[in-house]
Amino acid sequence: MRFLAISLIVHAPHPITGAQPSTRERFARLISDAQLAEDLGFDGFGVGERHERPFISSSPPVVLSHIAARTSRIRLFTAVTTLSLLDPVRAYEDYATLDHLSGGRLDLIIGKGNGAAQRELFQVTTEDQWERHIEGYELFRRLWREPKISSWSGRFRPGLTDAETWPRPLQQPIRVWHGSATSRQSVDLAARYGEPLFSANVTNPVEPYAELVSHYRERWEHYGHDPARIAVGAGSAGMFTRRKSQDALAEYRPVFEANLRFQRGIGLPIVFETFEDYVERSSALIGSPQQIVDKVHKYHEQLGHSVLHLHADAGGLTQRQHEESLALFQADIAPVLRREIPDPPFAWAPVLPDPSADPVHPRIIEGAPA
Repeated sequence: MRFLAISLIVHAPHPITGAQPSTRERFARLISDAQLAEDLGFDGFGVGERHERPFISSSPPVVLSHIAARTSRIRLFTAVTTLSLLDPVRAYEDYATLDHLSGGRLDLIIGKGNGAAQRELFQVTTEDQWERHIEGYELFRRLWREPKISSWSGRFRPGLTDAETWPRPLQQPIRVWHGSATSRQSVDLAARYGEPLFSANVTNPVEPYAELVSHYRERWEHYGHDPARIAVGAGSAGMFTRRKSQDALAEYRPVFEANLRFQRGIGLPIVFETFEDYVERSSALIGSPQQIVDKVHKYHEQLGHSVLHLHADAGGLTQRQHEESLALFQADIAPVLRREIPDPPFAWAPVLPDPSADPVHPRIIEGAPA
């Protein structure tokens, strides 16, 4: 099993103390969190893309480029690239450049995105966002693979004729994961192209996410792909571990209660009314190392995932609590899960183009960090 630390770069007051860092301080903390994730042995670090409050993650290529310069091994993820909002040509140029700057350490997780404010900002509607996403991805996919597009036309951007895009990417092809939260359309798109799925698995209990993953597996076989090549990632609603479960529960309870007050204050629907229900039925990993191992196995039985993401941010925890928890996770939990749950069925490394190779089994760069 592989492990990512992911941040949406929330920039809001601390849920317990009310303190809020400056924008510069928030970005500095993010870079420190990415370096810490690499130092602790995480396999990937992801940055979200949002274009509305309270997020400052509107420019993931810029942020990930800086993280690439401050790290050397960890793979870099977008979480997610919102192609329904972006010009696919410009998105290609940004990420092909980042692919080189990172030494081929880039993976993309794509999704249509959500949020009314960012849809209004980019003049995207709920009626056309899926068509924009699919059209944008299909063009992006061609741009990554083809040095020249002889002809292309679509609904949402001007057509292309003998179009060349530079730079050409380092990885060929780049690995693209399809982010899935509630819709079968993203699941079907992933299955159609034989590409991995990343289940959000955060807001609700596991059942609706498991249903989408099951549908993904059905569609994968429908499109004629080898079931052994399926890869699924899954999120988590939070993680905090102490050697004694009683300590973990006592220290995390104020974080849950502060977040619950915030959700009620802005009128969000409440899925888990009590801390006990949250610990039991959400994807949050709160407890002793053994309890967390057991819960990941429980979710694996329903999702079959081989990649798990944890929050890169402290959230309502103190930075010391957060860092101690991540260190304990890597020391006592990750090694067990790595032994007991298989890795994804592909190399965790950059790839180079090889025209004679099977595109599902691309050649890895010799000497590249795995």
